[in-house]
Amino acid sequence: MSSTVDFEIREHSRGLPGRIARFPFPFPRDTYRYSTNVEPAGSVVDTAAGRWGEHPVDIDGYYLEDLAERERVLGEDPTRFQALPHMEIAQWDAMITLMRMLADADPRTFSLDRKGGIRRFTNRALDVEQAFVFGERSTLPEPPLRFIGRHIQEDVVLLDQRDNALWGDAGLVTFAADWSLRFDVGMSFLQIHGPVPRVHTEGVIPRAQHFLMGLQAGQRYRRTNWSLTVDRRLDQSTETYPQWGRDRRLLAEGPLEDVGRRLNLRVEVQHLVRLGASGALMFLIRTYLLPFEDIARVPEWSDRLYRVLDELPEDMADYKGVTRTREPGLRWLRTYGGVQP
Repeated sequence: MSSTVDFEIREHSRGLPGRIARFPFPFPRDTYRYSTNVEPAGSVVDTAAGRWGEHPVDIDGYYLEDLAERERVLGEDPTRFQALPHMEIAQWDAMITLMRMLADADPRTFSLDRKGGIRRFTNRALDVEQAFVFGERSTLPEPPLRFIGRHIQEDVVLLDQRDNALWGDAGLVTFAADWSLRFDVGMSFLQIHGPVPRVHTEGVIPRAQHFLMGLQAGQRYRRTNWSLTVDRRLDQSTETYPQWGRDRRLLAEGPLEDVGRRLNLRVEVQHLVRLGASGALMFLIRTYLLPFEDIARVPEWSDRLYRVLDELPEDMADYKGVTRTREPGLRWLRTYGGVQP
């Protein structure tokens, strides 16, 4: 790795480590319900601990670790990458867009240059330099979406727009939260969100699709989503449920003092970008994990997290997979996290 590359967190707030200062805490109030909660991307969000949100792609101290985990997952299950044949140009479009985003976010580490029809992408952290011609598959060692997935911490889903609907027709997803790209590929936006409780009767998903279909080329929006995860396990796909599902039970049955270290608030920052050349929608999903013991270092966060978990309706808790883990989390926050109900 180049000595000029520095992935140590440079931003601290209130004496807190960067993993806390840059964490996208997702709760603006003491209750949580499904909503579109979409806002324009690119503006910095100030929190009780620090700030986040300047760029659609985020490079942090977990960069090399996360990329190694992605390669491990793909090595065991190559079907985490899916692309229907008609999404070829959308793959190239997404790759170029993500290369530009990386160069904007960290120009010391990433660059994308062009000379005539030849583009050259450089990642100094991985010591990679790749020349290619847009649209010519022979100039890349692998499909474009698979190639760029080696350089970003985000999962990517590409949505095609046709027949007055959105369709999830390509993606690279190694860090799913209890869903499967292999199962969902080729489904419509409404079908993909079919199992989510309340959102259809309340009209959330149809409104979200209508909003997304109206995005113009280059427009970028973002939203957050959340759940709970035992240990720092990014891959919670449906395919690996036997590996991580048992951890919920073991945590609930284990010592309470271990909960603060092992139970994480899992937050997804989801960016929605209308691509220009293909017209596809790019859906970026970046997953952040912060253990309860770190959340307790920010009293405003631990108090709000307690109230959200305590009030969360049963059907939503069940869908999010937090039914087993929220009670141990609540007990730990009361006992060790300084929360006074």
